[in-house]
Amino acid sequence: MKYGSHSDTHPHVNNLSYEKNIEEIEKSNDKIEKLIGKRTNLYRAPYGEYNNTVIKAANDKGYYTIQWSLDTLDYTGLTGDEMWKRLNDKITEGDIILTHNGTKHTADSLDKILNNIKQKGLQVVPVSDLIYHQNYNINANGTQILK
Repeated sequence: MKYGSHSDTHPHVNNLSYEKNIEEIEKSNDKIEKLIGKRTNLYRAPYGEYNNTVIKAANDKGYYTIQWSLDTLDYTGLTGDEMWKRLNDKITEGDIILTHNGTKHTADSLDKILNNIKQKGLQVVPVSDLIYHQNYNINANGTQILK
């Protein structure tokens, strides 16, 4: 399994220089390594922001950038039922679902959401199993596209 980082201070990375993007990624990774003894190789930029500078900084340091395809809007205070209603008719194989820690209902809704996903015949896997590792480009939305 691969581990992921989300930046050190959660800035708007599209406004940062190449060097500051690297600093955000590396400082976060240093903290993660100190806690778990391993470095990450996945990076999801805050706010879903991506531009060529962000992607180049991550790639140059050996990180795969990832993006989500479905947003639960859990950070708005939605209940588990409301989150599932957002996902139910949209979710397909290969989707990456955005959730957050520290939100009002996310933790107590995960079992329900995961069970509903499985009842639809879909398998829940780590994001590292969904991404391309070679021969891909990244579009303006942060989505990997095979070459």
